[in-house]
Amino acid sequence: MSANPSCTFTLGNRTVKRLGYGAMQLAGPGVFGPPKDRNAALAVLREAVARGVDHIDTSDFYGPHVTNQIIREALHPYPDDLVIVTKISARRGADGSWIPAMSPAELTRAVHDNLRNLGLDVLGIVNLRSMYDVHGPAEGSIEAPLMVLAELQRKGLVRHIGLSNVTPTQIAEGRRICEIVCVQNHYNVAHRSDDALIDDLARAGIAYVPYFPLGGFQPLQSSILSDVAARLGATPMQVALAWLLRRAPNILLIPGTSSVSHLQENLAAAELDLPDDVAKELDGVASIGSA
Repeated sequence: MSANPSCTFTLGNRTVKRLGYGAMQLAGPGVFGPPKDRNAALAVLREAVARGVDHIDTSDFYGPHVTNQIIREALHPYPDDLVIVTKISARRGADGSWIPAMSPAELTRAVHDNLRNLGLDVLGIVNLRSMYDVHGPAEGSIEAPLMVLAELQRKGLVRHIGLSNVTPTQIAEGRRICEIVCVQNHYNVAHRSDDALIDDLARAGIAYVPYFPLGGFQPLQSSILSDVAARLGATPMQVALAWLLRRAPNILLIPGTSSVSHLQENLAAAELDLPDDVAKELDGVASIGSA
């Protein structure tokens, strides 16, 4: 069975290819400061679009400002079919720390910063990232910050709204306030706490965008993934991405890299076939970590 039986999904009001690009790695170490090679960063973005990538994930707190400025330099004026998804609710300390920034003034400033640095009049999709816990979803009402973002949407500065780093309870709360077009959480073949949520969102026509496709693996889990990759003549990242594409039709991928060659390898995952027995073997990887 192909990793990608359905190659597109509706994101906001656009139909996009399910394999996109995440721009976080275009900033310096720790997603802070400028990249070592700005020309290489520009080349990766241009290669991504040249190869058909039509949605890019970013944020103005990457750098800060650096990644969005590189995107603008590389791609502006943007192709008509390109969807840029950004996120707000954090700022960076002078030491590179991640600091919650969820007050009305901070959220409004973040939207305007994204607009300015990307060179846009309206942001296509803005994800509100819950910051109750920087490292993962934690319960707590998102009503107040989401109301601010919804008001900016009504003013015409934001076209669509998504959520990131959130729980099912927060998603339900958010959907009572405004339309939610995507959810971005940590999920991969070894980290599957959002399994039920992904299926619920698929039934609702809401995109699910996993990050860290190889994050949080235990050694044995990594070994299994590497063994599968060797048998298929692929890289572990390609196998991890192919499994995600097969997992659910509403999953959109945003693997990031600062290398053109790695970008090309990642995009090739859309063509990787995962035989049923291999997919079943990978389905069991998460249970190894919980045993």
